[in-house]
Amino acid sequence: MPKGKRRAKPSGAASKNRIENLGTSDEDSINDNASVISIQSDSTIHDDGFTIPGTFGDEVDEPTQEDLFEEKLYEAIDGISQKSAQTRTNSLLAVGTAFTRRYVPEMIVDRRLTLCDGIERALKKGRGAEQAAAAQLAALLCIQLGAGPLTNQICAHLTPILTFVALDTSMSPLARAKCCWALGVLNYIGDTDDICESLRVLQLVFGGSYPKGDGSQPAVTADAAQLHAAALSAWSLLLTLVEHHDSRTLPSVSQLASLLQSPHLEVRLAAGEAIVLLLEQQRDTGDSSSSGDDCSDQLLAQLRDLATDSHKYRAKKDRKTQRSTFRDILRYVEEDEPPNIQIKFGKEMLTLDSWSRKKQYDVLCQVLGSGMNLHLVENDLLRDILQLGDKISPLNISAHKQSKLERHLMNAANFKARSISRAKNRDKRTAVI
Repeated sequence: MPKGKRRAKPSGAASKNRIENLGTSDEDSINDNASVISIQSDSTIHDDGFTIPGTFGDEVDEPTQEDLFEEKLYEAIDGISQKSAQTRTNSLLAVGTAFTRRYVPEMIVDRRLTLCDGIERALKKGRGAEQAAAAQLAALLCIQLGAGPLTNQICAHLTPILTFVALDTSMSPLARAKCCWALGVLNYIGDTDDICESLRVLQLVFGGSYPKGDGSQPAVTADAAQLHAAALSAWSLLLTLVEHHDSRTLPSVSQLASLLQSPHLEVRLAAGEAIVLLLEQQRDTGDSSSSGDDCSDQLLAQLRDLATDSHKYRAKKDRKTQRSTFRDILRYVEEDEPPNIQIKFGKEMLTLDSWSRKKQYDVLCQVLGSGMNLHLVENDLLRDILQLGDKISPLNISAHKQSKLERHLMNAANFKARSISRAKNRDKRTAVI
């Protein structure tokens, strides 16, 4: 070959499969998180090979980039109906990745029925990874469309199918776990009459981790424990919607406390969150007698043991996660001190000052992954759920910026209000006793 000339690339290598371009790996997710966080900056390139319009300079052709994303997305949607199971699975994953990376309800509103039919077909006829990808996409589709009649129709259509797969013990634990997550998200977003039924279904699933009649622990595999934890977390999300007077058919705190003995960390953490949510609900409604009965010495002893656990047979990372979580739970149970977590995204700040709001945020993070920051900025549904208000226009960001003194005064006022509230609650419970 003559010097100075390079070998021409084969035509097949010039462009990769467009559906794969929308997919992502674990490493991509980390890089994508950095790009999402820096969306407010002036230079951002996505991992899928094209630039977000308007963020990289004058030489970028904005319509071309937007058209390219739309073309890839529609190609992936069409791939959901292909004959090959692997192609369908890859297409479901690709569409899901696109939905986490961008908020594009206007692009999918006319294709929602196509997506819904593809998800239904995958849940009914697919197996394993395909069913898991379809359930994940069902939750993302509803998050994209937001609350309203269109989402209500999708929820009503897919909930029975998701319920069937979640209860079918012949299905893979991964698929059943994803269906449990989807059941929780769909019933939380959609205006359906199936919340109580979905709560019952999820209770049946995580009931597999309850101790046996003789008090011994059931033989639960790691995959089954992941399934039970997913069902319990989705159940806890729906619990935030249930009025206290409708919660008498739900498990008591003492029943859920038996799950704290599980040998699996995921189940223990999910049980702790469910317990503190029930207690918060009781305290918010002023049901001090019930709360006092549930805060037994045995429960407090269990929580203290988990908050100070130093058993060497547990992994170091697991011990650290468990102690951190249960210290916060114990602080609320003993001192009535709610969580106070502040999350900064862009120029805004989200404060999680109750266990209910923290649970809602955690579940949305579980579904959206690295795209959470992007959706917090742009997605109307998330901003409504987490009480963030209207979107902030880039032109008005400076108007919303607080000085250091203003932030200090606001934090001091919030701390004082929480202290007064905790004191009133303690006095109220003391008076009842």
